[in-house]
Amino acid sequence: MYNPFQVLTDAFASDYRVNFSLESPDGSITLRLYDDSGLVAKRLISPKQRNDPWRLDNLIQSIQVGIEIDRGKASNPTLLAMHAARLEQPTRAAPGQVCI
Repeated sequence: MYNPFQVLTDAFASDYRVNFSLESPDGSITLRLYDDSGLVAKRLISPKQRNDPWRLDNLIQSIQVGIEIDRGKASNPTLLAMHAARLEQPTRAAPGQVCI
């Protein structure tokens, strides 16, 4: 069974303390990541992002890239590989749309 909270926790728990809070009646949540120095990242996650594995994976990669940039590691080969991999992902069409 797909559990987006577990996916997010697994993605970050090795480096950060992971905290979730419900933000609004529409089901949006806030993800907060902490290390020993305090808050590292805070992101609002919509139900649409949370419940779509592809969107959630992109969100996780985006957060990881953002943390690397904030820490001044933008030239890190791992960061560059992650970015290249995201660019290779197929474009997803909205229902009723056609990708060209």
